[in-house]
Amino acid sequence: MRLTCPLCGPRDRREFYYYGADDFLRRPAADAPAAAWDDYLHNRDNPAGETRDLWYHEAGCAQWLAVTRNTVTHDILRVDLVAAPKGGAK
Repeated sequence: MRLTCPLCGPRDRREFYYYGADDFLRRPAADAPAAAWDDYLHNRDNPAGETRDLWYHEAGCAQWLAVTRNTVTHDILRVDLVAAPKGGAK
C-alpha cells in the first residue's frame, strides 16, 4: 500500500505508523464516566468500507495525517494533514 503524503509525495506505507481510527482525536473529557473511558480505550469498530484513520509519517516529515481509505478495496481516497506544519508552510 502507498500513501501520498501532502508534504513528501507518494511513499510506501512502511514509512508510516498506523495509530487507529480518527476518533482517537475525540477522546472523552477528563471527568467522563469510567464506562466512557473503557469504551474509548478498548472497543474498536472493524468496518468494511470507507474509514478515516490517523497515521504518523515516522520515516518522513513527522506529520500526523488523516487517511480516508476503503478497507474492502484498499483504495486510498484522501490524505490530509491533521494540523498545518510549523512555520505555516504546506
